[in-house]
Amino acid sequence: MNAPIRPIWDIFCRVIDNYGDIGVCWRLARQLACEYPIEVRLWVNELSALINLWPTAKNVASQHLEEVHVLRWEAHNESVFLSSPASVVIEAFACEIPQTYQALMAANKDEAPRWINLDYLSAESWVEDCHKLTSISPSSGLKKTFFFPGFTKRTGGLIRESHLIEQQKSWQEKSSWLRKHGVTPQKEALLISLFAYENSNVQSLIQAWQEHPTPIHCLIPQGKITHSVNHVLRELKHDELGPETPLIQLGNLTFQSIPFLRQDEYDKLLWSMDINFIRGEDSFIRANWAAHPFIWHIYIQEENAHLEKLSSFLDRFLKSAPSELQLRLRDFWQAWNQDYLTPAHWHALLQVRNEWQWHCLQWREELSEIKDLATQLYESTI
Repeated sequence: MNAPIRPIWDIFCRVIDNYGDIGVCWRLARQLACEYPIEVRLWVNELSALINLWPTAKNVASQHLEEVHVLRWEAHNESVFLSSPASVVIEAFACEIPQTYQALMAANKDEAPRWINLDYLSAESWVEDCHKLTSISPSSGLKKTFFFPGFTKRTGGLIRESHLIEQQKSWQEKSSWLRKHGVTPQKEALLISLFAYENSNVQSLIQAWQEHPTPIHCLIPQGKITHSVNHVLRELKHDELGPETPLIQLGNLTFQSIPFLRQDEYDKLLWSMDINFIRGEDSFIRANWAAHPFIWHIYIQEENAHLEKLSSFLDRFLKSAPSELQLRLRDFWQAWNQDYLTPAHWHALLQVRNEWQWHCLQWREELSEIKDLATQLYESTI
């Protein structure tokens, strides 16, 4: 007997900048393919970004990877599109599905695919009102549904694989994972990961960390923030972090450069640290699930729109937190994202570190009560 034909889902991802778009789409594609009875095709315009996140990927027109059919989306080669569309089409972050593909979708309107625009993550209140709203495409007459990830039950939730929380809670391989990556922290050292965009506030952070009463061991995956760190190191007449000098000691502070990590390894980095500095969307979501203290460097938008998003998240995240933690964490996050951080911000925040850790655990439990994004997407189509 032949196996039943599984419905096909197409996810279109246009890499704009950094790794947020492809990071979210690749995690979502893998979860959908592994946990649901569907075939997933991921169309990516810039495979080099996927290769950085998942090094076994190749820069080829078509490949099967982690049960996902990954296809190169070439802007000027319409022949790459298949003769018929999928049953569900996800347009990630308004990336504009090509007109050729839309024509295929519209060819049989009675059985037209479910067309979903997966939007960026935000904690702003208007997201709840816009989640699952629809619009009609003027060119094709097809209906498009807007799907908003979020932090409440009136949104699409967050990416969370079925095994993720249990896997993190049972994580007991911190020491071996650190050794595997060449990390030997001093006894009782505070372990910090620093993954952020370029940020001049690093100067104040380094000053505070040098003065810290206990040792700090900071791991820096290769990326934009290394340029900011090296700028400060040059001013201090010190060697720069890099392949030839991966380890630098500054008083009570140890900087260690590590390679850019594939997604599953980055998760383990987050689980192994005491505090995580994270950036963008994908690493931000994973830091929430890691349930360790974290500090978000949000992607800058025109007219400071990102600061409203930052404040909206803090309002939700800190709603039930102790008042002193609310004050100090809000002060630090705002300063880190607005160029006025001082060593005093760090010292004040560390005084409430225990409360911060406890609150992150409670926050994860609250978030885990919301259906995850993949589940909500799948259930919306059946």
